[in-house]
Amino acid sequence: MRVLTYQIDDRERLGILSDDEQWIYPVEAIGMEYRDMKELIREISDSEIQLAEHIAGKQPYEAEIRGATPLEDVRLLAPIPNPEQDIICLGVNYMDHLKESSDFLKGAYKEEQEYAVYFGKRVNRASGDKETIPSYPGLVDGLDYEAELAVIIGKDAKDVPEEKAGEYIFGYTILNDISARNMQNRHGQWYFGKSLDGFTPMGPWIVTANEIEFPPRLSISSRVNGEIRQDANTGDLIFGIAHIISELSKGMTLRAGTVISTGTPAGAGVGFKPPKYLKAGDKVECRIEKIGSLTSLIG
Repeated sequence: MRVLTYQIDDRERLGILSDDEQWIYPVEAIGMEYRDMKELIREISDSEIQLAEHIAGKQPYEAEIRGATPLEDVRLLAPIPNPEQDIICLGVNYMDHLKESSDFLKGAYKEEQEYAVYFGKRVNRASGDKETIPSYPGLVDGLDYEAELAVIIGKDAKDVPEEKAGEYIFGYTILNDISARNMQNRHGQWYFGKSLDGFTPMGPWIVTANEIEFPPRLSISSRVNGEIRQDANTGDLIFGIAHIISELSKGMTLRAGTVISTGTPAGAGVGFKPPKYLKAGDKVECRIEKIGSLTSLIG
């Protein structure tokens, strides 16, 4: 199923997307009194999931759900607007992206990486589909996009063996890891240049893990103003999702609702010669097979 956070009549609500992606059914209309997506992820039961999946397959007149609203009539928010902790991100986790970034990274990483590169992305509030991303004139040049598959942890994970990692995943969404390349260079680290307000577009919804074979092998792409920039497959990750969850959980507890963004493939703006960075007025679309598309406008 697809679960989402949306706004209608100035109220933030949780919803289930119909299978035909035409209708949103509010979760409270089917007896789920969750206050936000983090609470839903932590506490939703198997029976509630089964009921939601049943309802998602119905048209409004069949489901008899009060408050059913056409998707086109609502504002989609990030599925988890306020992540509880920093988002965990993977750096240079596709070989082609590692190669294209070699000049920018100044040889900091080898083509045969023994260990994954992790960093945190601070999130004041994540942006939803079709929201505007600030370009910060005077502060940022080298504004870049990075289409990524994000994993949502479904239950607290500690000391998880790789073969059981899939059992800890609630679902998947799309994340655009917006980056200020000049700030990365200036400060010699990635945290500040990837954590400015508005730099975490996420969505358009979460697709639950049972909808996608594990490990996910999904086409992933991005377009800027209609021009294809990235075109790859999540099966090409250097360090796969099972490895990531297992390795991290050996030293930290991954709490339910944790967002892990798995890295971006080749085709980011930094990889072109000269670089193709974003500017005000641009439109970026990130798409992942079986999930959908996430669009951002650059302001």
